[in-house]
Amino acid sequence: MLTRIMDREWAPGETVPHEEDLARSYGCARATVNRALRELADAGLVERRRKAGTRVVQRETRGATFQIPLVRVEIEKTGRAYGYRLLRRSTVLSDSDLVGRFDTSEGNPILHLQCLHLADGEPYQLENRWIDLKTVPDAADEDFEIIGPNEWLLSAIPFTHAEHVFSAAMPNGDEREHLQLDSTDAVFIIERRTWLSGNPVTYVRLSHIGSSFRLHSQDTDLG
Repeated sequence: MLTRIMDREWAPGETVPHEEDLARSYGCARATVNRALRELADAGLVERRRKAGTRVVQRETRGATFQIPLVRVEIEKTGRAYGYRLLRRSTVLSDSDLVGRFDTSEGNPILHLQCLHLADGEPYQLENRWIDLKTVPDAADEDFEIIGPNEWLLSAIPFTHAEHVFSAAMPNGDEREHLQLDSTDAVFIIERRTWLSGNPVTYVRLSHIGSSFRLHSQDTDLG
């Protein structure tokens, strides 16, 4: 059903078939269809109304599409050589701070990774990432020494929706050290959270040298 929505077989605003018809079409129990529709509703892809049925969500505004790029490809497109270093790896239990910014539950096992991405040997991006191991248990078996979490997640784990926050700030101690900044340099920060059917996948803080970073987005035709 998600594929049918993403391929616009079911267009925005369209009523999806009744649960009985979907169950017959997929050869499964109606309860299975009902559970799948609840997950799509939790992900914000459909809205369910009693007696009115289920409709694909129709956005009321135009938006800008911010694609989640591979930082390796992003660097290589500029003709520079890509480099990667894993600086830190640890598993922690989510506390009140992580619950607040990660939308996870307190006490969940969380994998924390700090990585440095380089362009021609120079610092390009400092990545601080938290992965919810309850949603993505396979991440616990990855060492991330060769392939960074950005690339691994995009190739291995789907997500149903994401949230981005952009800001400029003065660097903290780690950012100043690893991005080789002086006291007057600012950083451009991208914070991103992704979910899979309402379950948190990852929260990441991506820090860039403010004077040299450029951000691209694409206007989306929602009509």
